[in-house]
Amino acid sequence: MRPAKAHPEVNAGSMADIAFLLLIFFLVTAVIPKDQGIYRKLPKECPPGQDCNIPIPDRNILKIAINANNEIMVDDAVVSVSEVKALAKNFIDNNGDGSFAYCNGSKTNTSSDNPTKAVISLQSDRSTNYNQFIEVQDELTKAYFELRKTYSESVLKKPIDKLTEQEILRLKNAYPFILSEAETR
Repeated sequence: MRPAKAHPEVNAGSMADIAFLLLIFFLVTAVIPKDQGIYRKLPKECPPGQDCNIPIPDRNILKIAINANNEIMVDDAVVSVSEVKALAKNFIDNNGDGSFAYCNGSKTNTSSDNPTKAVISLQSDRSTNYNQFIEVQDELTKAYFELRKTYSESVLKKPIDKLTEQEILRLKNAYPFILSEAETR
């Protein structure tokens, strides 16, 4: 009889080293995605002794709603996402009471009194697509950015990226971003 052949053995001594190197490689090269969201500064609590439940006139509120079918409604009229920015800018910059000289609005009596009193109310349905909600938020942010940029160039006579801290504060006071995200229905 022939003797049984011995099977060659695999040297497993370096397997642990290889596994460790692969682990380090994937830990170093893997990209961990950041959480995405919307940066908003929450309002401070109502100061003591001050009434924070003052009713806001309807003309100073731009009502934007996103329904379950992802349709955007601005003051009960269906609009597209691309129209939201222009509608918001016209509403905010209206200057209905004529108190701000830097406003370029049409001064209608159906839109906001002035930028400091303009409130945008955004309401969405529970089944609204998140991307649609973010697109509307982006359009509102663009509207405020464009108004602030125009103010910076025409009133402050500087590009928006060259402003000092005091000028930025003045800019934010001229066009405060007042957004009310109402509860979903």
